[in-house]
Amino acid sequence: MDGRGQPAIVNFSDVEIIAPNFKKRLSGVTSTIIQLIPVQRALGEKIATLGPGLPASLPHIRFRDLLKLWQAPRGKRFRIWHARRNIEMLPAILMRDVLRMPLKIVFTSASQRRHSGWTKWLISKMDAVIATSGKTANYLEVPSTVVLHGIDTTRFSPTDDKAAAKRLLGLDETKKIAGCFGRVRHQKGTDLFVDSMIRLLPSRPDWIAIVAGRATAQHVEFENELKARVASAGLSDRILFVGEHTNINDWYRALDMFVAPQRWEGFGLTPLEAMATAVPVVATDVGAFPELLLTGDQETGIIIPRDDLDEMVRAAAHFMDDDARRQDASLRARSRAISAFSIEGEARRLGAVYTAL
Repeated sequence: MDGRGQPAIVNFSDVEIIAPNFKKRLSGVTSTIIQLIPVQRALGEKIATLGPGLPASLPHIRFRDLLKLWQAPRGKRFRIWHARRNIEMLPAILMRDVLRMPLKIVFTSASQRRHSGWTKWLISKMDAVIATSGKTANYLEVPSTVVLHGIDTTRFSPTDDKAAAKRLLGLDETKKIAGCFGRVRHQKGTDLFVDSMIRLLPSRPDWIAIVAGRATAQHVEFENELKARVASAGLSDRILFVGEHTNINDWYRALDMFVAPQRWEGFGLTPLEAMATAVPVVATDVGAFPELLLTGDQETGIIIPRDDLDEMVRAAAHFMDDDARRQDASLRARSRAISAFSIEGEARRLGAVYTAL
């Protein structure tokens, strides 16, 4: 970024990998790009972004630089275009197959449903396909490489003093805390978390619950109904709606248990963020959650059926009522996040796909 806050434009001749972002509104895909690019650069990848909606601190190229695509980068026969949306695959196909630019196209799919005919056609034209989970790979009709998302295990890390972490946020340090973080909406299962806490907390005075996240305009009424439900149960001082925060890592550090109650999810990073912060997880069997958590002897969390309130209550009660089990799962959760889901590991696995091309 220059002194005027403008994007950091890099020399196109040095760029070997282009990461387009053709959607202005922040999304999970955009967040992935924002987090990955600096790590990929630190590992030596000559990668730059293209498009709106990204921080100026990331290395950018301009759309007019694409006119230079006919010339391969120094020492290479082609560049790699790493698309994550349909709208990013199509122009790459046109540049490669119609304009005959030296380009290889990689596509990352997070979808867990049958693709439309149009999307299937686009994917069939890729030089390499990456799936963000094994479940996603099962919906693809072409060979793929599974590369699970990673997270920054330094940013998301536990505190040595959980009581101080709670005080920092104005929370009661004497209480244990169950949390549910993310957008407040029906798809995310926020109501299931709230209803489970309404059933659990009255008989567990040493616990409180936190809902952290924003309700967008079309979901404000849903959030208001949940708050009314909490008030009716007389638990407004114990089930707290704290809104959206940029320091969400500090909120994870205050937790003793995390619940991911989603009814549907493409991948879902929140269980990983909790695990990296040494917080055990109760999660539904959606997205990549069953591939992230370990159950049984190496337990880092509990997987439950989606949209099953009774099972959520039972699973959460196991951790709330068994301090030893919860603490053991906490330690294993942090260890698993570091060993299997660091963002550096994700960047290296992506690099292996690029190298194979």
